[in-house]
Amino acid sequence: MIVRPEFLFAGIVLLYLISSIKILNEYERGVIFRLGKLYPRPKGPGVILVFAPIDRIVRVSLRTIVMDVPPQDVITKDNVSVKVNAVVYFRVMDPQRAIVEVENFHYATSQLAQTTLRSVLGQVELDGLLAEREQLNQELQHILDTQTDPWGVKVSAVEVKHVDLPVDMQRAMARQAEAEREKRAKIIHAEGEFIASEKLAQAAEVIGREPLAATLRYLQTATEIAGEKNSTLVFPLPIDIFSALSGKRDGS
Repeated sequence: MIVRPEFLFAGIVLLYLISSIKILNEYERGVIFRLGKLYPRPKGPGVILVFAPIDRIVRVSLRTIVMDVPPQDVITKDNVSVKVNAVVYFRVMDPQRAIVEVENFHYATSQLAQTTLRSVLGQVELDGLLAEREQLNQELQHILDTQTDPWGVKVSAVEVKHVDLPVDMQRAMARQAEAEREKRAKIIHAEGEFIASEKLAQAAEVIGREPLAATLRYLQTATEIAGEKNSTLVFPLPIDIFSALSGKRDGS
């Protein structure tokens, strides 16, 4: 069977057109280089035509990328060595700049996040690193977003995930926390003793003004002791009796 040349040529053209069809998803854009020159605007989503080898397409995802920053050795302002890792959320806002302005925007953002993490956290003390996490996250996000903006990349958030402290530092912090709790307990106990002494002084003034109040208090105490069903019975005696007895001994 002999194939006519015009049919053969039409088949080759048809296959070439079919191979030139590219489908881009809703979250993708295609950066086109035509004869090495950047096409005025990215293409997509949907069906586009890329005529190889004249055209070259680079697919760029517009979805938010979640990137883990490897653990970094950080020396804080108060000379404590810690390991810190973080996570960075970013997305491509301008596909053409992300391809043209930097060789690999994902790798470049990762390296920039690592150096920025060490630089920023090295300027704070350990207590600030542990207590002011939200403020540090915002500062890291602002710095990264400013530096990646020329690449068409938007850093939306940076979160410090974990701070790995040395074992000796963990023990020291545990001792410090325990001492702080003991300090608060002693202060609370002293305040309670002070308030109780004030109330006892007020009660003594009331009993001193009314002599029968002391007798009633003695009877109430004896009733409470009798209700406990024990064999011990306490007879309250006025302190004046002991004072009188000690006075007679001194006189004799």
